[in-house]
Amino acid sequence: MNTVIIRTVVVAMAALCTSGAGAKDLPKGPGSSFSPPPGAEVREEGPRKLPYYKIPNVPKAAEAYYANDNLHIIAQVQDPEAVRKNPTDGGALTWTFTDQGTDLKRINGIGQDACSYFFPDMKHLVFTSIRDHLDKPIGNWSDPRDYPQGGELYKADMDGGHLQRLTHNDAYDAEISVSPDGKWIVFGRQTNGSMDLWRMRADGSDEQQITFTKDWDEGRPMFLPDSQTIMFRAWKYEDYGKIRPTPMTVFTIKLDGTGLTPRTPPDTGMNWSSYPAPDGRHFTAVRVVENNNWEVFLYDMERPNAPPERLTWNAKFDGLDSISPDGRKLLFARATGDGFMSDLYTFVMDISSLGIGPEHYTGKIPSRPATKAEPGW
Repeated sequence: MNTVIIRTVVVAMAALCTSGAGAKDLPKGPGSSFSPPPGAEVREEGPRKLPYYKIPNVPKAAEAYYANDNLHIIAQVQDPEAVRKNPTDGGALTWTFTDQGTDLKRINGIGQDACSYFFPDMKHLVFTSIRDHLDKPIGNWSDPRDYPQGGELYKADMDGGHLQRLTHNDAYDAEISVSPDGKWIVFGRQTNGSMDLWRMRADGSDEQQITFTKDWDEGRPMFLPDSQTIMFRAWKYEDYGKIRPTPMTVFTIKLDGTGLTPRTPPDTGMNWSSYPAPDGRHFTAVRVVENNNWEVFLYDMERPNAPPERLTWNAKFDGLDSISPDGRKLLFARATGDGFMSDLYTFVMDISSLGIGPEHYTGKIPSRPATKAEPGW
């Protein structure tokens, strides 16, 4: 596994519920915001020996994203109050918490939730939920053939108050994120079995479709630091269920639907769960290595045809990666159970040594494509 334990800090249980900084003698990169909480078992992994830890006190969770304070996190957390098809099925609701495992808050307590994100003002957040469509089949957030129809987008205060519903339709709306300047929301919408990207203003007005494809499924749109360029991954419907893992390409596109640019070369297999770094040049995504092992890699848009660098080194699933706004921490979900993607928990890795923070943003997004965009866009 190429993993070693650095140390475990033993403290009283009361200290686990504080929000103080981690032990001062834990390893950090230059200017790192990586601060493991008291009691956390800190390990290091891979050739770079990047330190990481599991966030304590937080139940099983999937996608997780940092707020602008590089401390608070929003995620879809397994919650007993979520509705389920069957009692043994999973069900998530939107929670926020810190990477210290403190300040846990349930934002929504009705229905079942999926993707969520913070606004940069640290006053608002957005999330996807079926809370207003409990009369419809619950569906499956992971299966495009059974996405929850009636998944809607919501905006709320940081404690879940002043809830505002942003979309009103019977389609699947999800995979939401907010631009760094706070002016735009981008999301995915599935209509008539076709998944495309859409945008709206922060108040829910001015909905406009960005992509128009019948042969591709686009998802996980995320803004780059210019608030005008969107990164996303896409796969072909003709490949889904026939080739495993499903081949996926990472693209960028402008907010107005122009400038489509492939960022990963063809025939490189699955490039999933892409997330742009705040330097405007790098991004992380998941690739599959030997034995169907899903791992997080770092890509360079200035060198689009160069092999990406592997960041996680684990015999089980790692994925659903995201980077803190200061570029110094990586969030990822790791399977801790026996099955594939079983018992997912949220981990934090110190990536300050990678040098991908906002201080390295030049004001320009690399324009070099990995290949030509295929017909059909």
